[in-house]
Amino acid sequence: MGMARLHEYQGKAILAANGFKIPRGQAASSADEAVAAAKEFIGKKDGQVVIKIQAWTTGRAGIGGVAFAKKPDEVRAHAERMLSMKVGQFPVETVLVEEKIDIDREFFLSFAIDDAARAPVIIFAAGGGTGIEERAASTRRIPCDVNRGPLDKAVDEAVASSGLSPTHAKQLAESIRKLLAAARSVEARSLEINPLVLTKSGEFVAADCRITIDDYAVARHPELKIEIAREFDHPPTQLERVAYAVEQNDHRGTFYFAQLATTAPKRSKGLVGFHGAGGGGSMMSMDAIVNAGFTIANFTDTSGNPSASKVYRAARIILAQRDLVGYFGSGSGVASQEQYWSAYGLAKAFWELDLDIPAVIRLGGNTEDRAVDILHRMSKVLHASIEGYRKTDTPAFIAARFTELVENAGGAKWQPRALRMPKFIKDPAAINFPVKGGRVWIDSARWPQIRAAVEEHSGGLVVDRAGAPATSIPTEEFASRDSELLACDVECRLAGIEAFYLELDIPGLDDLLQVMSR
Repeated sequence: MGMARLHEYQGKAILAANGFKIPRGQAASSADEAVAAAKEFIGKKDGQVVIKIQAWTTGRAGIGGVAFAKKPDEVRAHAERMLSMKVGQFPVETVLVEEKIDIDREFFLSFAIDDAARAPVIIFAAGGGTGIEERAASTRRIPCDVNRGPLDKAVDEAVASSGLSPTHAKQLAESIRKLLAAARSVEARSLEINPLVLTKSGEFVAADCRITIDDYAVARHPELKIEIAREFDHPPTQLERVAYAVEQNDHRGTFYFAQLATTAPKRSKGLVGFHGAGGGGSMMSMDAIVNAGFTIANFTDTSGNPSASKVYRAARIILAQRDLVGYFGSGSGVASQEQYWSAYGLAKAFWELDLDIPAVIRLGGNTEDRAVDILHRMSKVLHASIEGYRKTDTPAFIAARFTELVENAGGAKWQPRALRMPKFIKDPAAINFPVKGGRVWIDSARWPQIRAAVEEHSGGLVVDRAGAPATSIPTEEFASRDSELLACDVECRLAGIEAFYLELDIPGLDDLLQVMSR
């Protein structure tokens, strides 16, 4: 199960809607906006603001992501610096500008789902801060009843341990009870306030906030404006948005795509497009390629018996990243996964993009021999070395082989490019009709050769045995069989017959590639 994270300013808005006091302030995506937000607080006596990067990372202060300012030009300087920062390899897009609060005491408050108890639990500690040891001595677990909220006795004991005045103790108890309501309002999986501050003027204020929302709940909360219901450590990139749309439009198997790096460090052997299949096998394969000295550009997983067209789209998206030194596909498919479908999807993408960097693909599991054979035949018509491997070939072995192929390629780096399209589709005699997520083109004059090519390797995936001509193809019956049509496309190409082509849409990808090439 995954989670989608909210930024601090988004989390604080949810807290405010549920009765918590939060510092006055607003999010800004430019230095001008930051200065405008700060002016409201700076003009007052001793007025001071805090500027904080909005990024999913711990220890923001340690990387220069938190600063205080008393003058507009200081605010501008900090905002400009922060908005040019990167956390990991991804840019900071937003800062939060808030009034500085006078802190008297700090507390830690967090809500989480306790999977073992199958119930919510609230963790409370007097004395906020990052050090888990300093909190351990004063930490209390407050069990919660799903319907009635935090257990009164546990709340009272936690508050009593804090040594507060009766007025403040009552406010703290209310805050603990409101936490569950706030979490429930957005179906949060976790909600952390660190610190919850008691100000010198005697108010409890949420000074920071982190919330994660259950993936499955995202669709029920459009007000949160979460673009991608997954846990990323950065705002979604354009390519991740394109990939997420593919996953939403085709539920045959799963497809997960996350960008990890856009440049490789100096000592790295280069960026690798990574394509896993099946969780455990993917992780072992990723470790093997990292241990071989490469930098993973992306994490991708297509598993659960994905359609050939889904694997094709995944490969196209991976190859929309620049400067890759190779394509590394590996995993061990689950029992139901027919690996030759994935091989067809990869083979089509590699041909259309005229792949010219090495690819090592391990498709272990059902029909692995057939899958390896498809890749082997495709490698003969490309400029690239493509090698297919089976379940018995270990991740360490194929990573070593991949290293050899990359070294033999002499430092070649991949640049995204437009698709190759067969010339015959411009012929007026070519028939075409829409299918799921695309369109198929057939040169009907060459129907007997198409049939022969497909039947030799595919056992007649979509061609009938009655010898009917292409003009009588039952297009309605074909419309949902995009994987079989993709297989026909590849088999015709491998037989040198330019007479059958499946065009598959990937909404947004071409536009993005045009922007990238400028």
